[in-house]
Amino acid sequence: MIFNLDLHVHTKFSGDNYTEPEDTVLHAVTLNLQGLVFTEHYSYEASEHAEKLRELYKDRIMIFRGVEFSAAEGHCLIFGVNTDKLSIKNAPVEEVTRIVIESGGVIIPSHPFRGGNSLGDKIEQIKDFSAIEGYNGYNHHSQNIKAIEAAKKLKLPYTGGSDAHESKEVGACFTEFYDKVTYDNFLDLLKTGNYQGVDTRKVSRCWIF
Repeated sequence: MIFNLDLHVHTKFSGDNYTEPEDTVLHAVTLNLQGLVFTEHYSYEASEHAEKLRELYKDRIMIFRGVEFSAAEGHCLIFGVNTDKLSIKNAPVEEVTRIVIESGGVIIPSHPFRGGNSLGDKIEQIKDFSAIEGYNGYNHHSQNIKAIEAAKKLKLPYTGGSDAHESKEVGACFTEFYDKVTYDNFLDLLKTGNYQGVDTRKVSRCWIF
């Protein structure tokens, strides 16, 4: 069975939209997603809301927590560690990566070729990324293709995430996992790489947050 998870989701707790987390979860359920990850901007603890929703919807969908973190050079998705408790605020991406890995987490550059808050070609200099975000729901298609080409060059898997800022956007891009995903094995699966990003959109967008 394929497990489809949206690995990049924002709500009002990211500070740049008005989306209620539960509305996002309910829309993900209608799409038959097996899971989603709340990756609020800059703060892991901003996704505390996920804990209540995880229990409330435990029989319908898996709900994980991560963070879209801002390293000095650009944004990364971080899973498996509470970044609020690490001394990495605005640190260079090499340092952020080292500390996250040493803490048992996973780090994946988000929308690497969007410009602005993106790592760009810097991703080629970092050795410990588990994957590259290939399909991002707010990217133009050409930006996603460049990310996927970079992932292949670096011999890394690529993920998909909607980067949703409205509930209706969740699932626009997601990640197909080819192993059963559980709360216990999620991080290990991200490290293993047996998955692939998917883009469901007919028209790509290029909105920047």
